[in-house]
Amino acid sequence: MRARYTCDVGDFGKYRLLRAIARDLWLICSNTCGTCADGFRPESGIQAKEAETGMTNNGATSNDLAYAEILWKSADTLRGQIDAAEYKHVVLGLLFLKYVSDSFEARRAELEGELKAEGISTPQIESLLENRDEYIAERVFWVPIDARWQNIQNQAVRPEIATLIDDAILAVERDNPNLKGKLPRDYARRGIAPEKMKGLIDLIADIGFKDDRAKSRDTLGRVYEYFLGKFAQAEGKLGGEFFTPRCIVRLLVEMLEPYEGRVYDPCCGSAGMFVQSERFVEAHGGQKTDISIFGQESNPTTWRLAHMNLAIRGIEANLGSHPADSFLRDVHPDLKADYVLANPPFNISDWSGKLLADDVRWSHGTPPTGNANYAWIQHFIHHLAPSNGHGGGVAGFVMANGSLSSGSGGEGEIRRRIVEADLVDCIVALPAQLFLTTGIPACLWFLTRDKTGRNLRHGGRDRKGETLFIDAGKLGTMKTRTLRVLTGGDDGESMLADGMGDPNFDSDLGRIIYAFRQWRGEPAPDWWVEAEHGKWEHRDIPGFCKVESVEGIGKHRFALTPGRYVGAEEQEDDGEPFAEKYPRLLEEVRTNIQESARLGDAVIRRLEGLIGAK
Repeated sequence: MRARYTCDVGDFGKYRLLRAIARDLWLICSNTCGTCADGFRPESGIQAKEAETGMTNNGATSNDLAYAEILWKSADTLRGQIDAAEYKHVVLGLLFLKYVSDSFEARRAELEGELKAEGISTPQIESLLENRDEYIAERVFWVPIDARWQNIQNQAVRPEIATLIDDAILAVERDNPNLKGKLPRDYARRGIAPEKMKGLIDLIADIGFKDDRAKSRDTLGRVYEYFLGKFAQAEGKLGGEFFTPRCIVRLLVEMLEPYEGRVYDPCCGSAGMFVQSERFVEAHGGQKTDISIFGQESNPTTWRLAHMNLAIRGIEANLGSHPADSFLRDVHPDLKADYVLANPPFNISDWSGKLLADDVRWSHGTPPTGNANYAWIQHFIHHLAPSNGHGGGVAGFVMANGSLSSGSGGEGEIRRRIVEADLVDCIVALPAQLFLTTGIPACLWFLTRDKTGRNLRHGGRDRKGETLFIDAGKLGTMKTRTLRVLTGGDDGESMLADGMGDPNFDSDLGRIIYAFRQWRGEPAPDWWVEAEHGKWEHRDIPGFCKVESVEGIGKHRFALTPGRYVGAEEQEDDGEPFAEKYPRLLEEVRTNIQESARLGDAVIRRLEGLIGAK
């Protein structure tokens, strides 16, 4: 029997909210352990849930995802008829405001303790607690009094609460110049009912970010990332414009290995590539300052999402002073990046190609005006750092499958020049249903300015004139009826918690990544044991991976479709001699043909009987 739910009887809206949360928690617990009557008490709220199940909001673990899922269900219930594309900015903006306010209050408490320990008088303490420099010096955003969360929550019952939130965000932007114009500030315009806004504020108020700053950032980062993914699913195809599936981002980053240098994404969406790059660096013992972030995004609201996503993680980035189209207004025209990571929009026809016919970026040929695929590819190449004796820039990006073989509009000639320039390092064919924007398969391109191996942190072999083809079309697991994921990027699927570190060797990501690293001649990771994992060396695997020379690609008219090169998967020998198998199969064919004829005659007789009956 379920325990009785308790609440503040004077706050019916909050009661309904807590009841929804308690119901979700009860369902999770009962489905997991079946002992809900003894092991979980809905009336004790979120705190009991944390104590009983370990789902605290400290630390970026799988518990954060469970916590985020509960928050998402309750927030989505409050959404009602509000469009997901609108609601996304409402929720994520409030999450950001709650985080900066909690971080401010945590630093304030820390500072007060320091000042008291130094014997400073109370009047002086009160003055110093409101000194902006004391917070900025610790890389904490300064939050004016009117913008602090407690003040917002205290006024949540007022009908003009949306306007008050806009004013609070404006105040935060005003006192933190690096956030100016980068936060959503249109709550009043969206026309959300005050009671729904209050319910959302009360829900987000239960999230705590006042503990260790690093842990708080990790927690909010996971919640923010989870919400982005859920909103992307809710928006369907439009959601894919700002969100790239985590498994794809992880695959790109693990193959490029951005340990240090300049990282660039000219269509950065909500900045997922940058976040994963920073996590890669830290997972391998580096510092987030080892990489410099450069990006660009044309959609103003998505550009703001990216800034918030980076700010909550303490990642500094140059995304330009304003949203801008990478083709028409490249905000980093002179940038030569060490790593280019991108998921550009596929097959865009209206990309202003006629205005850019003589652009300096088209070094391998002018792309067709009716399709931007090869404009993107050459934009990436243009921004790659040249070979300098220590290696050169590398790029990894998602592209439509048609880019591998299309010859229309001069695309085939452009592709030939890129291949002959020995820029193509690897091509990966992906399975269908990985992306929200399309159910058809896509592919990954990996380009490099230098194949000598000098740009690999742990060394590698000279692979000039070679390209690795990987056909991963049969990999992946269906997460929902319409969405597939590649294993290897979540908890329990990698060497470190939170899906970080090297993917498990038998996961989908592991199979692709280690085939690539072995071919490049990188040394085996420390955990690789030959007796368990096999010999660390590259070998062509029929149906999965194959190395081909530039000359060999030319024989296929410079088509880059992996299926042309990897061949068919080897079939396991069943041990039946051909002399015995052939007569048996022939007899099965003969029997099936006879049965087909019999069924056909039966259908004809039945139809003739219907005519006679009339």
